[in-house]
Amino acid sequence: MATTPTHSFSRLAKAALFGGLFLAGTTQSIAQAPSAITVQVNKPVAPVPKNMFGLFFEDINFAADGGLYPELVKNKSFETDDRLIGWKAIKGGSALTEYTVLSEQPISKSNTHYLRLTSRTSSTDAGLTNEGFRGMGVKQGEDYNFSVYARRGPGSISGLTVTLEDEKGNALAQTKVGGLTNEWKQYTAVLRPSATSGKAHLKMTVEGAGTADLDVVSLFPKDTWMKRPNGLRTDLVQLLKDMKPGFLRFPGGCIVEGRTLAQRYQWKETIGDVNSRASLINRWNTEFSHRYTPDYYQSFGLGFFEYFQLAEDLGAEPLPILNIGMACQFNSAEQAPLSATTPGGPSAVVTGAEAHNHADDISLETFIQDALDLVEFANGPVTSPWGAKRAAMGHPAPFNLKMIGAGNEQWGPQYIERYKPFVKALKAKYPNIELVASSGPDPGDERFKFATAQFRELKADLIDEHYYAKPEWFRQNVGRYDDYPRTGPKIFAGEYAAQSVAIASPENKNTWDCAISEAAFMTGLERNGEVVKMASYAPLFANVDAWQWTPDLIWFNNLNSYGTPSYYVQKLFSLNKGTTILPVQLPGNAKNGTDNLFVSAVADEPTGEVVVKLINYSTAARPVTLNLAGAKKVGKTGKATVMASNDLQLQNSLKEPMKLAPKEETFRVGSGSAVSYTLAPHSFTVLRIPGKK
Repeated sequence: MATTPTHSFSRLAKAALFGGLFLAGTTQSIAQAPSAITVQVNKPVAPVPKNMFGLFFEDINFAADGGLYPELVKNKSFETDDRLIGWKAIKGGSALTEYTVLSEQPISKSNTHYLRLTSRTSSTDAGLTNEGFRGMGVKQGEDYNFSVYARRGPGSISGLTVTLEDEKGNALAQTKVGGLTNEWKQYTAVLRPSATSGKAHLKMTVEGAGTADLDVVSLFPKDTWMKRPNGLRTDLVQLLKDMKPGFLRFPGGCIVEGRTLAQRYQWKETIGDVNSRASLINRWNTEFSHRYTPDYYQSFGLGFFEYFQLAEDLGAEPLPILNIGMACQFNSAEQAPLSATTPGGPSAVVTGAEAHNHADDISLETFIQDALDLVEFANGPVTSPWGAKRAAMGHPAPFNLKMIGAGNEQWGPQYIERYKPFVKALKAKYPNIELVASSGPDPGDERFKFATAQFRELKADLIDEHYYAKPEWFRQNVGRYDDYPRTGPKIFAGEYAAQSVAIASPENKNTWDCAISEAAFMTGLERNGEVVKMASYAPLFANVDAWQWTPDLIWFNNLNSYGTPSYYVQKLFSLNKGTTILPVQLPGNAKNGTDNLFVSAVADEPTGEVVVKLINYSTAARPVTLNLAGAKKVGKTGKATVMASNDLQLQNSLKEPMKLAPKEETFRVGSGSAVSYTLAPHSFTVLRIPGKK
């Protein structure tokens, strides 16, 4: 029997005020008849996929260097193509007669360049500064570990003066490094700023006259995630940890492919000693003329070992994406030949291109071997060659890798013919490893249809689908997976985000309209959990001063960070994913999304609760009556978590990071198996109701 609605208008107003719903002098209407929704508690559909909602990480928007990886010195080893990116001679430094990057007698074969300073006299102007990543973020009273490799050349240079300065040149901390010899040696010191600055820079000057060589200049916060040396930025990891993600996909994204195969991401180059990891140009540095960032390089201080470690810290399954012998098809579309014995064959020809630069020194076999070696690195015993490398980095236990992405956003026959031998080799040696296949960059074009048909025929494990579109697309396509086959490959909704203006537009904003539309779409993902195995928003991070793509889930500067409304939507789905999918019936057997009402439901067996997610995309408050069919016992009170605002253009910011965030309250359920609740206008509501079958 239906209970009397427990929410009066005044109570609704109180709840909505938390979300910034009502403004002074405004009035709101309430729909007259409650919408009757039936949740079949006693007829579960299928288990909720264990790792349903997760994270997509790509080094775009300064997400790694200048973001999650908190090294403050840009181009610390002078290994970028322009060797002095990030470095400047001190203005007016007449004492500094020469500074140049050399490669004779370097520190190591993998770190082949260093900086030589020549000064004719000891002076505070004889030196250089490093600008960091749009400045350096340093906090008052916290420790920052400085280190440098140095050696003395001809002359009397005995040491260095190292100074942290704010944007105006005021000294925040200073130390001296002495005892230079004619051999390479690492020198360390600790800097403790006297004030907080988000735009600091590092200054190094020589003491004495003569020549000195410098390399691997580092300034690293002591306060890192889990207090690890070479660790990650704490506030950014905490935002991820709070989401309780089911998986972590890394390292991208298009950077996996590279503009050319020579610029592809090679995981083997990102492990081992941090100082021996060679820099590589970032795929996104000059991709967009409106966000031109030629100084954007990958240092790989955040490499595959650190990605695996992060996934472990988050309690998430690692999902590395590997190059499958194809460079980005939006750029060079370069392809490695299928076999080393057939260089320059048909497989290596770029469709539609008149000229092609073959990767004659590598074939698909190279990429397959990289994948096989990665599984050994992640899972192999310490007695295996690659397992030993993992153990040497401090992790003798395996990472328990279960999934690998076979290429990123590839398409066409050339991709299929590379996928087949790739998956054959992986499955032959590691039959339990699941392979994720790409369906291309568009969720419905001819490339997508071709790939989907091919991978269903090949019985692929998972097919990765991407969708970037206007908010209304997400609301209109909430039933996308309702008619997908329940057998065959599962779906990985690997990249999606509502675009407020247009795909790749610099004017895109992380509005509430985007977030609530994504929430509506996610009810469709959840209702079809026996088809959709995993889902992740993209991209994850963006530096407010150095981004290439928007919108993004989390924004930050050198000191602070915040989650967008989309972040909180993702978080609410992840924290409330439950264990079992429950059928939901809307009034009149209407489809999900009819009359701007979107609903999904799950049971959470450990807590004994029914979890119902409801999106009301309308300007009126909406009473609903939930019939928990088959529930033998319903608790007297439930918990409601609400995001609501009638301002669909509302955004969070560094100044107002919680302007729109979830608010919790308890509500009275009443008696019987029916629950009444009034949804605020333009709201996303999660109801947790004690109700065992």
